[in-house]
Amino acid sequence: MNDRLIVLLPAGISWSALMFMVAYRIYRRTGNASVVDAVWSFAMGGIGMLYALLGAGDPVRRILLAMMAGGWGLRLGMHLTHRIRSEPEDARYEALRAEWRSKGWDVHQRMARFYANQAVSVLLLSLPFLLTAQHAAPASPMWLVTAGGLWLLAWAGETAADTQLRRFRADPANRGRVCDVGLWGWSRHPNYFCEWLVWVAFALLAFDAPWGWLGLLAPAGMAYLLLHVTGVPLTEARMLASRGDTYRAYQARVSRFVPWPPKAGVPRP
Repeated sequence: MNDRLIVLLPAGISWSALMFMVAYRIYRRTGNASVVDAVWSFAMGGIGMLYALLGAGDPVRRILLAMMAGGWGLRLGMHLTHRIRSEPEDARYEALRAEWRSKGWDVHQRMARFYANQAVSVLLLSLPFLLTAQHAAPASPMWLVTAGGLWLLAWAGETAADTQLRRFRADPANRGRVCDVGLWGWSRHPNYFCEWLVWVAFALLAFDAPWGWLGLLAPAGMAYLLLHVTGVPLTEARMLASRGDTYRAYQARVSRFVPWPPKAGVPRP
């Protein structure tokens, strides 16, 4: 295993560095920092496929890893690419630049550091991929079905949530309204919840490997980021600023994260 790590780790580092160097060049050319979101998805899916290709673990387990990581990364990356092309830059990036300017910092230097940090996050969060790719013991069919089934459920749920939101926004009759159709009527952030479930599936795939419990750090880290840093807090702050009392009524009625039947007796806005 250690001999193979000498190949896998440099390959992963090189892949992640290359992807975000390209992403930074695109940002400098277009001025749209949101490109980092799509590149992060492609980079994460790609590193999973790279580890599956180069790893020395059980072939069946590595094939499933490549399908799960590649399928997730491709879908999410394409979805974000479409959104980046059709919508203005995410407001959080202009907020970051404004904060850096207020402190007298070089904006381009700070953004380069931000992109470098994203490359590091790919290496850290891909730990379940590395553990899976190196696990040589024959895969248990039941274990593979459990991990693969959860991944498929989460992938389908995230796809459905993104599709429902896109269609809702595309309808001019919904301008100024809060999306509460489909999964959005049971969770205020079903896309984030399903994204977290994808990472739980990745951790399950790696769990029976030596030191496999370390893979649980990935979904734990994603839960922290989604619930307390970049996901839910920023989205809800933006929605409250743009929708006001309409969104507050939505908050009172619909679960914050885990899908759950909406509260009875709370009227829809």
